[in-house]
Amino acid sequence: MKLNADLSKRAVVHSADLDWVPSPLPGVERRMLERDGGEVARATSVVRYAPGSSFKTHTHGGGEEYLVLEGVFSDESGDFPAGYYVRNPPGSSHTPLCKPGCTILVKLWQMPREDQTLVELNTREAHNWHPGRPGESCLDLHHSDHESVTLLRWEPGASLAPAAYPGGVEYFVVEGTFADEQGFYRRGSWLRLPPGSHHGPRSGTGALVYRKTAHLLAPPPLPGPR
Repeated sequence: MKLNADLSKRAVVHSADLDWVPSPLPGVERRMLERDGGEVARATSVVRYAPGSSFKTHTHGGGEEYLVLEGVFSDESGDFPAGYYVRNPPGSSHTPLCKPGCTILVKLWQMPREDQTLVELNTREAHNWHPGRPGESCLDLHHSDHESVTLLRWEPGASLAPAAYPGGVEYFVVEGTFADEQGFYRRGSWLRLPPGSHHGPRSGTGALVYRKTAHLLAPPPLPGPR
């Protein structure tokens, strides 16, 4: 399956406009934002777990990162309520479950094998944040030679000067809205701009935004077969 799989092109998805697609396991549904592959794929999705649902033990050959948007996501390493950011490196395995139900933004097969950093970070703890550009606060989620992942909070009325992204940039709107010269992005919107892009967002309402940069220039190999 190929969905927004050409990393050299701009892509926009308003996830709230998509139907929930059942996964192979009961109680687990997905809204697919990008995908290149079959059931094992390089993918970005919003995934919803019904209360009491679970996933069998599995290994993440290409790594997994997720941000808990609603509810509580759990596995054998602990409980992760809304606001937690987690990175499970390539080769790691776990057995997810979700007693109260939850919704997560999840990315699969997008880490190089050598990136073995495990992250479990509560983004709602104020001491993790620091000032960014005028009108912006930042929380650094992960940084490596391959990518930088940051949570950004833009104040109402923020207008940020265009910045260059030689390795591309990707956004997901967690809260609020923002706009640029090509569109308007509300809660649940996903935007990917290709390498060499410049981008200057503005937000009238304020926004909380997940941002990943530098990862599109030399992406890790795709899983196979596809």
